[in-house]
Amino acid sequence: MARPRAQDYDTKRSVILNKSAELIAHFGFAGTSITMIADACKVSKANIFHYYSDKEEVLFDIIRIHLEALVEVVETAYASSGDVRERVGAISVAILECYRNADAQHQVQISSLKLLPDERRAELVKMERRLVALLSDALAQALFDIKPRFLKPVTMSMFGMLNWHYLWFRESKGLSREQYARLVTELILSGAQTAVEIADQPRHLQKEEAAS
Repeated sequence: MARPRAQDYDTKRSVILNKSAELIAHFGFAGTSITMIADACKVSKANIFHYYSDKEEVLFDIIRIHLEALVEVVETAYASSGDVRERVGAISVAILECYRNADAQHQVQISSLKLLPDERRAELVKMERRLVALLSDALAQALFDIKPRFLKPVTMSMFGMLNWHYLWFRESKGLSREQYARLVTELILSGAQTAVEIADQPRHLQKEEAAS
């Protein structure tokens, strides 16, 4: 007969994952040991192994749970508005809100997903691609006449502005998360079409316009 889970199993597992994410974000995956994780959680190594068999499982769960939360909020935001411009804004706000208190998990996703074995990495990459597809589709509707070959660069540029905000953003200083999300949205929606037209010109025409 299988041993039943303790009532606080999920809570204790969350503590392990949160502390592990902080350590991996700071020291890297190779520089983080099970002993360090146990010390940070104030438990024994044996207790960690009750939840996870090795560091790889810990890393996978950190990223999986983070990405699942992102996909859920972005799908909800995508379905929340019939207005195509507002939909892009809702997705932007949802992403930054999901990043709240999750900087370590986000850094781990960026830096360490590639370290997982192919099968596990493929599962996580599929979720990343789902996020890209949702934002790309929303942008395609809002920028309905954008040239197709520029859609992915614009999509990834928007993700770049959102994904790397943690390097400089500080709560209660300057813009709120929602204000910055709206700023990014307007920069993309109001500026993308002009930027694409300029980028698509032959180089000699770009120089002539800059000189005029």
